[in-house]
Amino acid sequence: MTTTFPPRAKRAVLEPEQIAAAARRAVDVASDKQASDILLLDVREVASFTDYMIIMSAVTPRQTNALAGDLTVAGKASGLLLHHREGTADSGWMLLDFGDVIVHIFDEEQREHYQLEQLWKAAKTVVRMQ
Repeated sequence: MTTTFPPRAKRAVLEPEQIAAAARRAVDVASDKQASDILLLDVREVASFTDYMIIMSAVTPRQTNALAGDLTVAGKASGLLLHHREGTADSGWMLLDFGDVIVHIFDEEQREHYQLEQLWKAAKTVVRMQ
């Protein structure tokens, strides 16, 4: 069975090293905002729709909203364009799709439920911050 994914979203034209730097900058912003269990995955070898995936946990909906806002600003400053935002802080999960970088912000319950780390276990771990 072959899995097909939708084509990549329209993106800013960035070099691979700029995309990697933007993903690392997002990790720094998340850490500064007290996100926990931050995971940066290089998914280029296992996914056709993005280069990097960042998974993190937030304690409260307020923290989730603050993270989403600051990550959006940091992404724009790094040359990434926010294409899609999905979920809400109150639902326990929010997704920020920058095309080349996708960010998932979870509360603990939703992160345990979806187990994205297991789904993407074939990806290369770039950074893990407990």
